[in-house]
Amino acid sequence: MTDIRKEVHEEIDRMTERDVALLKEFLASFPTPLAAACRNAPESDEPETEEEARLVAEAKEWLRQNGGRGIPHEEIKREFRIE
Repeated sequence: MTDIRKEVHEEIDRMTERDVALLKEFLASFPTPLAAACRNAPESDEPETEEEARLVAEAKEWLRQNGGRGIPHEEIKREFRIE
């Protein structure tokens, strides 16, 4: 382990559980190279097809009927037996 990693681990060990939880949330929001690439990607210049528009409308209607909530990731993993 590098010195900087060791120092960070030591700092985390001194933190309260609440602070560690907040740090975890912060790190989860930290931009990744993929997130930056997606954020900076140009908007598609291809027109939306009728089928795509229909599918988007169906998805929005499904969300509306389900209180605006999608399907939890854990439920999808269970459905497809993914560990």
